[in-house]
Amino acid sequence: MSEKLSAAPTKMVEDDWKPLRELGFDDEACLEVAHIVGIFNYLTRLADGFGLQLDAATQRAAETGVPLRRAG
Repeated sequence: MSEKLSAAPTKMVEDDWKPLRELGFDDEACLEVAHIVGIFNYLTRLADGFGLQLDAATQRAAETGVPLRRAG
């Protein structure tokens, strides 16, 4: 659902939301999911547009799956 909402939002249909509905998501919860998807798309496009790169620790975490740890 989130991939389709990102890549082809004009092709979304009611059935695309069915998996969330089956989990008990109401209209408000589906809207919240859509907002989160939209925010991630927005932030990624900004970062790409400005040529931002991940710092080394974050890049390692992304590649290895080992989570970052807070200092202290």
